[in-house]
Amino acid sequence: MDVRGVAGGAPSAAPGKTAQASVRVVCASCATTNRVPTDRLGEDPKCGACKEPLLLDRPFELTRANFDRQIASNDLPLIVDFWAPWCGPCRMMAPAYEQAAARLAPKVRLAKLNSDDEAEIASRFGIRGIPTLIAFRNGREAARQSGAIDLPRLLDWIRASVPPSGPKASRVGA
Repeated sequence: MDVRGVAGGAPSAAPGKTAQASVRVVCASCATTNRVPTDRLGEDPKCGACKEPLLLDRPFELTRANFDRQIASNDLPLIVDFWAPWCGPCRMMAPAYEQAAARLAPKVRLAKLNSDDEAEIASRFGIRGIPTLIAFRNGREAARQSGAIDLPRLLDWIRASVPPSGPKASRVGA
């Protein structure tokens, strides 16, 4: 299912019909903002610009080039792991973070930001120790967790930090 980028305009509802509820999702590959009907999130939507999958079942990389847009222009919750390659606890938690991404997709997106490569962003968010997880919802920090945690605690923390909202909300990652 291809979806149109917001810049290209979303299809409007036909006269007499109500518009479908949709969410904005920023492509991890090209940073184009796409609108996806909420009832089609589980159908592997593709970016309208680059045709890559929008909702990955694995964490994607954030950089200074895409960080602000990913935070500000996504309607889905985004969990960011601030990490570094030399960090033992970060490497220890990585498999659990990968598994969490697979379990929570498509309702929650998980990303990683290398705090050594992107020190300015880490500083802006006051990252003093790694790994540090920040849950973003509606462009704002919703919760923060410092230190490595196992998969059950990670899933519990995410579910508590970014509970589902809306009339048809179901349990995140249930």
